[in-house]
Amino acid sequence: MSLPLTYAQQTLITSEEKTREILRSLPQACRDFILSIEPTTQPLTRYAYALDLRVFFRYLLAEVPLFAGKTENDFTDADWEAITSQHLSAYLNYLNLYFKDDDSFLTNENLGKMRKMSAVRSFFKFLYKNKRISKDESALVDMPKRHEKPIIRLEIDEVAKLLDAAESGEQMTQRQKKYTEHTRLRDITILYLFLGTGMRVSELVGLDVQHVDLTINGLLVTRKGGNQAILYFPDEVADVLRTYIPYRRSLQALPGHENALFLSLQKKRISVDAIENMVKKYARVAAPLKRKISPHKLRATFGTNLYHETGDIYLVADVLGHADVNTTRRHYAAMSDDRRRMAARSVVLRDSDKQRKGAQTPPPEARETPLEDPAE
Repeated sequence: MSLPLTYAQQTLITSEEKTREILRSLPQACRDFILSIEPTTQPLTRYAYALDLRVFFRYLLAEVPLFAGKTENDFTDADWEAITSQHLSAYLNYLNLYFKDDDSFLTNENLGKMRKMSAVRSFFKFLYKNKRISKDESALVDMPKRHEKPIIRLEIDEVAKLLDAAESGEQMTQRQKKYTEHTRLRDITILYLFLGTGMRVSELVGLDVQHVDLTINGLLVTRKGGNQAILYFPDEVADVLRTYIPYRRSLQALPGHENALFLSLQKKRISVDAIENMVKKYARVAAPLKRKISPHKLRATFGTNLYHETGDIYLVADVLGHADVNTTRRHYAAMSDDRRRMAARSVVLRDSDKQRKGAQTPPPEARETPLEDPAE
């Protein structure tokens, strides 16, 4: 009898199935490209590339007269050869606003446009490398500028309010209070884990009961890319887990979800969407002026606190699971400026009285008296 699949394994299989479904609606060259990157990428990455290539292909059919009436089955390498840098520049403009099959529309800021254009560039690089086109027009197109957004995080008092809101249920609607009665302990534990470990929401969703070891205050997570790591948590988190785990073991989960650490009200493994909605619900009470507080913002809160306490950007990168420390530095190193400004304000060259009155000029005899050598 085979062992049940882990959440990470199920997620990867689902991603693979979705990727194959998308590729059926794309030209052969797109399928060949996704196959070529299989040895060096994860299923989730290939799924994202397939989604982005689908957007690009739909743009070509809908917006470029040269390809009107074409289908995925009769789109050839000669068609890819005919695409110019002007077509690609127009594609970036198209990404500002485009419509889906159900007439709903999507928009992209520069970061989204960068990601989608990066997928197209990789695809054209593949075509050129394999001599399926004679030139790579995508290399001639400038990428959108990346605008760094300020880190949105919770302050210490807002963290306290967030936890208080989960514990008390105050300022909730009657409908929310009804559900909170059944989920209070679960919600509190989830919030403590985010704020005490900085884990990703996908990592938290994938936790099983057996992944928690209270003897070492550690838990086993599957990180982005499929690698596993042990995250350690403080005693405050351990105390909450000691209360929650016996309660969780008392719950009867549906088949296939027996090991999940966190369950939905339907007794299934809790979903990413459910956790995001839960965080937003309590954040509206704790920080009403900060919009879009999400699990990722709680992760940023942890990262900020850790960096303030240690000043060690490499430690923060390791704990957060960033493959490249430059990712961490881009988000958190700006806080070093705050410390440098604070240091500058701490240095006083003249006290306030002297700044107002001016420094007293020493008498001539004092200026002319040589300093004594302490050795004499």
